[in-house]
Amino acid sequence: MTTAISVRELEHPLPPQETLPTMYDLPSEELGQLGMPDLFHEWQARLLSETFQPPGFAREEIFTASDLNLYYDEQGKSRSRCKRPDWFAVVGLPKEKYPGMRFSYVVWDEAVIPLIVAELLSPSTQRSDLGQAPRDEDNSPTKWDVYEKWLRIPYYVTFSRYTDEVRSFRLKNQRYEEVALENGMLWVAEAQLGLGLWRGRYLGEERLWLRWRDRAGNWIPTPAERAEQERARAEQEHTRAEQEHARAEQERLAKEAAQQRAQLLAAKLRELGIDPDQL
Repeated sequence: MTTAISVRELEHPLPPQETLPTMYDLPSEELGQLGMPDLFHEWQARLLSETFQPPGFAREEIFTASDLNLYYDEQGKSRSRCKRPDWFAVVGLPKEKYPGMRFSYVVWDEAVIPLIVAELLSPSTQRSDLGQAPRDEDNSPTKWDVYEKWLRIPYYVTFSRYTDEVRSFRLKNQRYEEVALENGMLWVAEAQLGLGLWRGRYLGEERLWLRWRDRAGNWIPTPAERAEQERARAEQEHTRAEQEHARAEQERLAKEAAQQRAQLLAAKLRELGIDPDQL
């Protein structure tokens, strides 16, 4: 069945923003790839999202995602129109744009490209993710090419759980240039946050993790850590209040004891015929 096109539509075509597909029109499942990310990918991406809290942006202006279709090719020139980053973050989104769950992230529909993308390297993807392979196995552009040439994402980070090596790249003159970490941190000025390696226990696993920190170098707490900090502060406040109550009770008892001693002394003086008020 064909849809009739009016003469008016032919003479005055709609702008691309009104005719291009949105996230509701495009598949949200993984395309052409077998298997699912392992547990490390899931946990590491979760830690990145939980600690990505750029100051100066409302919660609705920030979006983070992992293993989500990132659509980059509106004209369909690429065999694969999307990539699935292990993790990416966007800031400066219009507050009214898709306030609920996103099924995919469609760049031409959102009109805001990601600020940073992170790939968690594995032996099978390392060459592609680091721009050392000309094409992916399905003959589509590699993630490196898409991030650098198609989307021009300002920051690109790779992390290998096998070697604990972090590599960071900054887009300069339309090409990625590797940048050294300063004080163990990649500073992302647009987000006023730094990304570095943190050794600690997360979800019961002790290892090195990629994690966000503030300008002063403090690690941004996760919701669980903030809850624990609040619990510890409440416990400290409760302990302080109990100690203050005990101190006040001791002072009250000491005052009562002093008054009782004074009364006993006055009574003895009166028994001896001495007026205590004259002393």
